[in-house]
Amino acid sequence: MTGLSIIFSTHNSPHFIKFTVTYDTIITDSHVILPQGMVEKNILIDEGKIVGFTTDVPACDHKINGNGLVSIPGPIDTHVHYGVYSPINEAAKTESHAAAIGGITTMMRMLRLGDPFSNSLQSQLNAASQNHYVDYAIHASIFTPQQINEMNYCVEKGITSFKIYMNLGGEVGHVYMDMPPNSSRLVAAKVDVTDELVEQTVKAAAELGCPVLVHAEDYESCGCGIKTAKEKNQDGLSAWSSSRSTESEAKAIKTVSKFGRDYDCVIYFVHIGSERALKQIQEEKKLGTKIFVETCPHYLTLSYEKQSGYLAKVMPPIRTENDRKAVWSALSNNQIDTIGTDHVANQLKLKLDGDDVWGALAGFPGIGTSIPILLNDGVNQKKISLEQFVRFTSQNAAQIFGMYPQKGTLEKNSDADIVMIDLKKEKTVTSDLFGGFSDYIVYEGRNLTGWPVKTIVRGELVAENFEVIGKLGHGKLVDRKINLFSK
Repeated sequence: MTGLSIIFSTHNSPHFIKFTVTYDTIITDSHVILPQGMVEKNILIDEGKIVGFTTDVPACDHKINGNGLVSIPGPIDTHVHYGVYSPINEAAKTESHAAAIGGITTMMRMLRLGDPFSNSLQSQLNAASQNHYVDYAIHASIFTPQQINEMNYCVEKGITSFKIYMNLGGEVGHVYMDMPPNSSRLVAAKVDVTDELVEQTVKAAAELGCPVLVHAEDYESCGCGIKTAKEKNQDGLSAWSSSRSTESEAKAIKTVSKFGRDYDCVIYFVHIGSERALKQIQEEKKLGTKIFVETCPHYLTLSYEKQSGYLAKVMPPIRTENDRKAVWSALSNNQIDTIGTDHVANQLKLKLDGDDVWGALAGFPGIGTSIPILLNDGVNQKKISLEQFVRFTSQNAAQIFGMYPQKGTLEKNSDADIVMIDLKKEKTVTSDLFGGFSDYIVYEGRNLTGWPVKTIVRGELVAENFEVIGKLGHGKLVDRKINLFSK
């Protein structure tokens, strides 16, 4: 709609008054990725929403030139850890800053609290509410029976997905919880995520209509493997991988998948990076479990066979070159649904607190590099199409986690979360590029082709050409629906 004409008459003489509609923003001349494919249209934005597409250039307050760029639905990072090594009131600022530069418009936080949710959740929500540049959502981790009993309280607060850590228990039950707001003290805890706790979490989530995210490693197998490797004085990322074998992943996948079938619960496997895990998941799907699969950029790009040092220590570990290729194959064949970074906002002084792989901290930053890595290694190498890229980074996540069609698409009436990418843009990765809390990055010095150059969240340009220009506090908690989305 470019204008409105109204006719009225005075003394039998018709008069015409034309009211011209002015849009907030128009994006011109970009290639637009819609569910039906790429179109060459201008995008009309008003009051934070996409209101239409046109070949015209109607009146607007802001015009964004998209010549040579591709406009995609705002990417959703399904898996982000922040608030652990710095309090959420600070971490939200630094990590949403990194997200904005990296072309992420919604970041999904893995909330970890040791207290009952009724004690600690609201203060976390309050502290987060004014400190994001981009939108965000939350998965609540479950560690205790009392937290299971309060899952409905989380749903009332807008948290409609839950996380279980099958890797934490027994001898390997150590975890850092999220810091209280305005604190700077690490919150170390010991937890025991038993099969009984896992089953009861799945049961409760099914009753609420919520998906369960699963870190699938059997903690007893991992504890035994680590003990054996240390006794043999093994070191390095290869020792870390062998101590947490792919069979421990398969065992955990099998256990929780049965619970998923028993209670008709959607199971979402996070950070899958081995051929063995992928095969077990396919077996469980055939048995009827409703499963979605997430992988991470590091499982597509790194292997312990080609990586030195301890920076790439992560759980589950990076595996072999064959595993890396298997993950790419699964992604290309749409056997993987989403890409999450498993981003951990930590620093070198903690990361390398020890003389061997056993003393190093697991996890590393990655929210800023996810999109350029997938463009460089995936789209530009023709391993995945642009349409697949959009599904893996945005559409599928929005559907699985109850945000669609508000997020995950550029259709009319959706949020104007738009990232404009330059498939020919070359830039070298450095640790200070994204302005996050971390002072290192595993991809330091790597030259990538294909970068986000404009990040728009609900109609507001928050980052442009690797600089954040948006207002702190613009990012809001996404309103999510209870969604039994299944295939």
